[in-house]
Amino acid sequence: MKKKRNVYAGNVELEPFTQIYLNINHLADGIYTLKITHKNKVIKQTTFRK
Repeated sequence: MKKKRNVYAGNVELEPFTQIYLNINHLADGIYTLKITHKNKVIKQTTFRK
């Protein structure tokens, strides 16, 4: 049986800034991939485990 993958996406429409805080306290245990995009191109990708 294949495990179902959930994809969550969000947009931030604010003034230009240099810091984004991601609170992972309420995420379920597992492996997550964070992709940072600019003009529809992935510029940074990191994987972390909770």
